[in-house]
Amino acid sequence: MNLYTTTVTIFLVLDALGNIPIYISILSHVDPTRHSRIILRESFFALITLTIFLFAGKFIMKGLNLSDQALGIAGGIILFIIAVRLIFPQDDRQKDIEPTSEPFLVPLAIPLFAGPATMAVLLLFADKEAGHLAYIFLALLIAWGASTLLLLASTQLSRILGKKGLTAIERLTGMILTTLSIQMFLQGINDYFHLTH
Repeated sequence: MNLYTTTVTIFLVLDALGNIPIYISILSHVDPTRHSRIILRESFFALITLTIFLFAGKFIMKGLNLSDQALGIAGGIILFIIAVRLIFPQDDRQKDIEPTSEPFLVPLAIPLFAGPATMAVLLLFADKEAGHLAYIFLALLIAWGASTLLLLASTQLSRILGKKGLTAIERLTGMILTTLSIQMFLQGINDYFHLTH
């Protein structure tokens, strides 16, 4: 995978657009003048968490004795599941989230920004592209930066696009991610069976 594909994949999995309504809801009781500061702080915590998973991923995967082919196939399946959840969103992401005080780490940084799906994808990238961690980290920085900017503009985007607009974009994101997941899955199958040289 090249820098562009890796960046787009991480950005899509971060699902900043899908998280906009949740961010707005959680921050609705907080002084609006603090929204940007909170989002920047939480996104920074998320970046630290994802960076740790990226650079520790190869050791975790090697310790599990998983082959590159298995990781490629597993990565495709994981991305496909994520894509399906984007195309057919569930309304339970906001359950059990009670905004009683200013959020700190949970739930904005983890799991909404640095969620298990993104962590899993970074683990797979870290092992599959172990010799190119620098460009994967660059891809993570670009995707993280773009996602943070979207969240900083969450109120304006929500007002412009509306709930239906955000849902439509999220489903389009899911369709793009579906294509990427199938490509990753087919590449894993190809590598396992040595179908092409």
